[in-house]
Amino acid sequence: MNTMMDYFERAKYFRTKKRLGQNFLINPEVISDIIEFADIKKDDVILEIGPGVGFVTEELVKHAKKVIAVELDEEAIKELKKLEYNNLEIIHNDILKTNLADLTNEKIKVVANIPYYITSPIIAHLLGEIDDLDNANRNKIVDIILMVQEEVARRIVADEKSPAKQYGLLSILSQFWADCSILRLVGRKSFYPAPKVNSALVSLKVRPEPLLKLKDYKHFRKTIKAAFSQRRKTLKNCLASAGFDKTKISQILTEMGLDENIRGEKLSISQLGEISEKLAEN
Repeated sequence: MNTMMDYFERAKYFRTKKRLGQNFLINPEVISDIIEFADIKKDDVILEIGPGVGFVTEELVKHAKKVIAVELDEEAIKELKKLEYNNLEIIHNDILKTNLADLTNEKIKVVANIPYYITSPIIAHLLGEIDDLDNANRNKIVDIILMVQEEVARRIVADEKSPAKQYGLLSILSQFWADCSILRLVGRKSFYPAPKVNSALVSLKVRPEPLLKLKDYKHFRKTIKAAFSQRRKTLKNCLASAGFDKTKISQILTEMGLDENIRGEKLSISQLGEISEKLAEN
């Protein structure tokens, strides 16, 4: 495998030429971990999102049957085209505008080192929303390995016992459709140029069924959106502001043995599901 120095030189050369805000992963140990965590079999099809200049790509192609690399940046595409592998398909497109079903007929594993500011939209695009029961993208995916900011990784895996600011809509969306875990932390120095924050690799293994069996998924989406709409308010006030009946909310909380002044982030996903189902009853 190439040394860190070699990755560094290539990233630096590319960036000097381009002057864009990309951060390239240049740590060979982390790249090797990504390959190992992806557990690639000879007949696997990998979708790599945001391959950049291809440091991870050139390792993925050695293990997979096929690698489909979706990259938006034209300059990076030119670099990727220098990788001459028969099992590499390069697609110049925005992943958020890409339907996975158009890429291949087979199931895919996703590997992505993505711009951090679009992490939530990308997760929603890959997994579908809470009430999107038959999402075409999710149906194609076996698992997803994402490089994200450490703080975002903590949000993806958070639950009601985590610090309040970590647990929220991103946690619920991710866990509703996938089994989520942090694989390893990745320090700033593993990238060039080094970002201001540390990163983490997360795994999202797609669930065959949603986390909860509900009668009304649309109502659940509305309920959680309301529950986390105002962090400093109680669940009751948040739900009431969204137009739910205050008396009914109080009654449900009492029935469930919950404190009337509880906040949304102190409830598990299944408790929120139960509240939503009860609120949906006439």
